[in-house]
This record gives sequence, C-alpha cells and structure tokens, in this order.
Amino acid sequence: MAEAKAQSVAVIGAGIMGSAIATRLIETSQRVAVFDLDPGKVQALVDKGGFAAGSIAEATQQSDFVILSLNHASIVRAAVFGPNGVAEAAAADKILIDMSSIDPAETVQMAEKLRTETGMKWVDCPLSGGVPGALGGSLTVMAGGAEADFEQARAVMQHLCRNYTLMGPNGAGQTVKLINQLFCAVLFQATAEAVKIAEAGGVDAAVIPAALAGGRADSAILQEFMAKFSARDYTPTGRIDNMLKDLDSLQAFALKTKTPMPMTGQVVEIHRLLCAAGLGPRDSAEMMRLLDGSPV
Repeated sequence: MAEAKAQSVAVIGAGIMGSAIATRLIETSQRVAVFDLDPGKVQALVDKGGFAAGSIAEATQQSDFVILSLNHASIVRAAVFGPNGVAEAAAADKILIDMSSIDPAETVQMAEKLRTETGMKWVDCPLSGGVPGALGGSLTVMAGGAEADFEQARAVMQHLCRNYTLMGPNGAGQTVKLINQLFCAVLFQATAEAVKIAEAGGVDAAVIPAALAGGRADSAILQEFMAKFSARDYTPTGRIDNMLKDLDSLQAFALKTKTPMPMTGQVVEIHRLLCAAGLGPRDSAEMMRLLDGSPV
C-alpha cells in the first residue's frame, strides 16, 4: 500500500485487540487518541506515545479517523450514539472504522443512522489475524462500505493490514467475518480432535503441521495451533466466549435466511459447553481439556 502522511486516529476500546491496534498505529508514527473505561489500559498506551481522551466525543473531536474495537453491537451503539459518544463530535469529513465483530444487520442500521444524522461515514472492518497480525501490520480485514469511504480509510488501514478487501456495502464485511469465524471454529475443533487421534496412535502431533504443509489439509490454523494444542499451551490468543458470540450471530443469520448449517451447529454447542464449564474467558486451546476429560 502507498505511503501516506501521519493521520490523527482515535482508538475506542483498549482491550486485547484495541491495545494491539493502537500500539501498531503509535509505532507507525500516527497520532493516536485513546479512550477506554479502564484508566490502566489507557495509561499503558499513553506510555507508548498515545494520548488520553476524556471521552469518546473528545477523542472523535481530535481525530479524522475513529476506530472502534468493542465486544458487542450494544456497546458499539452506546459508544457511537450514547452520551459523549462519536455522534456528538461527528462531521462529514470524518470516518468511523468499526473493527469490532458484530451483527451485519445492526451494522447497516447504525451506519445509515450516523450518515443520515451527522454526515460521518462508516466502514465495517472486522479483522482476522489477532494480536500478532495487528502488531505486525499483517491483518486480514474484510470491509463493508462505500468504495470512496473504503479508500479513504486505507490511509490508516495500510498500517494495520496486509490484506484489505472491500466485500460490498455496509454489513458485507461483518457477513464475511461470520464466514471467517465459521472456518476458524470448525478448524479449531478439528485440530483438537486430530491431536487426540495422533496421541492415540503414538504420533507426535507437533510435527504434523510440517508433514502436511502444502497438502490439501494445510491451513494457517493447522500451522499456528496444532503444536500449541498438543503442548496444552493455554497462552491467550483469543477468547472462547468471543468466538461463541460470533457463532451465535452466525446461527441467528442462518435461522433468518433458512440456511442449513449442521456441522457448525455441533461446533456452536461445543463452544457453549466450554463456556458453561467456565472456560469462556480462556484461549481456544482450552478445548483440549474437554477432550482430555480434565477438570476445569
């Protein structure tokens, strides 16, 4: 992507992903204003060179681009349209980049409301690649919005993404994110089961990714996670309950469109079982505990 001048960017939400996004933007010399309800998370980014904003509206006022990294559509709605939210400082020359993973229909409704009431543009930019991708500027982002808005957002997204693709109008990015999560959830479960089969057969599961590299069974998840699952390495790279949130949205969309999803339905229930067992806040590798019959 082409070089561009430093941009003024607000990052709303300094959780695991929001912090990584803000860190990358700071490291690429963007001017980053940060808002989060947790002062400690904000201070950690201030220490890296960001600026603390007293409210979402203040962060929006100071910035040309506003990135949201939040956990649920209701939180996005409150951040945009609630007291001291984005809409209070919105302007037609500003653009909202929603990197949250939320319901496509709610994205369409909120984007239209923001545009109609304030003139501010909205591009849904859910991501794949996690914290390593954000910190390395190698995220895959599936975007939804007007082509001109998508191109305007590129000035910021070029620092975060290796693959930045316009999928269609608002909501299309979120729909493709659901498809991404479908693949990830099914492959995580397949990886966990493959580890158990390897162990039952006396095979070192950690060497399987190299053995299958380039074959039809190869995938990024196989290469990144099979050895991790085999080692019972529970270092956080994502949360099971966040995956379940996306899978619930996927099921709701499938129900609305009468789309059969028998395999995905089984994987959704496995994630629901994991959350019921208290593993929701933990890494996907924790699904090995279920297959191992281990206590939580």
